[in-house]
Amino acid sequence: MVSSRGLTTKQPLFSFGLISDVQYADIPDGRSFLGVPRYYRHSILVLQRAVKEWNTHQKHMFVINFGDIVDGFCPKDQSLGAVQKVVDEFEKFKGGPVYHMIGNHCLYNLPRSQLLPLLKIQSLDGRAYYDFSPVPEYRFVVLDAYDISAIGWPQDHPKTLEAMKILREKNPNENMNSPDNLEGPERRFVMFNGGLGKEQMEWLDGVLLDATILNQKVIVCCHLPLDTGAANLDTLLWNYDEVMNLIHRYNCVKACLAGHDHIGGYSIDSHGIHHRVFEAALECPPGTSAFGYIEVYDDRISLIGTDRMESTDMHFSPRS
Repeated sequence: MVSSRGLTTKQPLFSFGLISDVQYADIPDGRSFLGVPRYYRHSILVLQRAVKEWNTHQKHMFVINFGDIVDGFCPKDQSLGAVQKVVDEFEKFKGGPVYHMIGNHCLYNLPRSQLLPLLKIQSLDGRAYYDFSPVPEYRFVVLDAYDISAIGWPQDHPKTLEAMKILREKNPNENMNSPDNLEGPERRFVMFNGGLGKEQMEWLDGVLLDATILNQKVIVCCHLPLDTGAANLDTLLWNYDEVMNLIHRYNCVKACLAGHDHIGGYSIDSHGIHHRVFEAALECPPGTSAFGYIEVYDDRISLIGTDRMESTDMHFSPRS
């Protein structure tokens, strides 16, 4: 491939499709608690258009869904069927595997025990974090943002109890989904967010050490954003600071990709790591879309967005 300057540009090592926050439900359109319109039936059409386009390209190795497959307002007697319906649409992708991660809306509909098999997340004791390496040069790390959470685990589960303890300490509101009276990043301590537990942190440390030994570049994927510059403060992972302190101890992580904050966002942190939060499929008015694909190179990743998803070139810091 030759650029307009006459210089030969490299072909990407590989590419993959992505979409976030489909939040499908067979219910009339509604609004978020902030009044933003939500198009529950249209969102599956956005996914269908995405899969059709990814298949037309005939080049993507895999697809990543960044969570919230079905909306919390989905009638609970329809939850199982709705999740299966959306999963079936993802399964129409012909290029390779589809990697899912869980979001809060997934857990409003189904407990982990039902959800993880549907999403083909290989699980031990309900854990939903994992990693994979599509080519030797790269590793993807998929975090479980609701490892410590008040939703998804049985009410008497130690992880639920730990989450409720955190919320009671940090959030004075009767409605713990409200960030009222919380200032700055403290606004993240609401029930629709969650955090990484000790075991997952130790696992992440081990994966990053292994990637460093193998000289792999790492892309971290998490439903919840990990940087204050890329997202609204009430959408952050509870222990984003702890997670980023661990990540910053290594040079291998090049980008952190997320969903959850439907408006989308982008930042570069103090260590040169890119943070890209993806625009939600759910909030696309009829006839519009939000999905894309990323081309992966040695020295950058390039998001090619469709319609409401903004394209973003992310060049890596030369520190590694």
